[in-house]
Amino acid sequence: MSAEPNNSTIFDENQESFPNSPESLSTESEASVTDEAKTVTDRSASSEEFSLLGGMTIDALEEEIDTLKQQLEEQTQQVDAYKKRYITLAAEFDNFRKRTAKEKEELETKIKGKTLMEILGVVDNFERARTHIKPANDGETAIHRSYQGVCKTLVESLKRLGVSPMRPEGQPFDPTHHEAMMREYTDEYPEGTVIEQLVRGYTLGEQVLRHALVKVAAPKETDPNADQSESTSIPSQESV
Repeated sequence: MSAEPNNSTIFDENQESFPNSPESLSTESEASVTDEAKTVTDRSASSEEFSLLGGMTIDALEEEIDTLKQQLEEQTQQVDAYKKRYITLAAEFDNFRKRTAKEKEELETKIKGKTLMEILGVVDNFERARTHIKPANDGETAIHRSYQGVCKTLVESLKRLGVSPMRPEGQPFDPTHHEAMMREYTDEYPEGTVIEQLVRGYTLGEQVLRHALVKVAAPKETDPNADQSESTSIPSQESV
């Protein structure tokens, strides 16, 4: 008696040969659904991106880019203009600062000069006293030394403030520093040489604080009154 074939065994052996089996159809269906979902997602993303761009076409985008480039160029030019304006203002402010500092210095020098001119009158009196007063005894000598000590202290204070006395004797006459009060006809000095300082002049730094009043040498052969006085007074001359 022959054995009957096992149908389940045959089915198991040939199961893979059935292309339209339920498992195969299920796998293909799932793959197809996945691809379609991916396609729909990509289309949705593209649609969303297109929506964000406002539905603009390529020509519209290019036009927008050109507009933005033009705006950028205008902003760049404006920034350059602001930079130039800043440089100009900085230079003007620096010039203003220097000019203000110079004006302040000149004003301080002017005020200082006016104050010192008053003090110079006191110094002149001390020098006249030293020249003309001759002490006759020990008491007068002590007094003389006392006020001359005060004069020396005053002169040293003036030096600390930048005041310097002029020493024009033997130098050529300079109208920017000297004022001629007398002319002396002589052969001992070249023409135009300062022979004597009658009233001392002073400078404050490089500025003339007070012109020196001087006697100037003149050629002897030009003396119209050779037989008269050797010294002739002349009008005071303004410095130039």
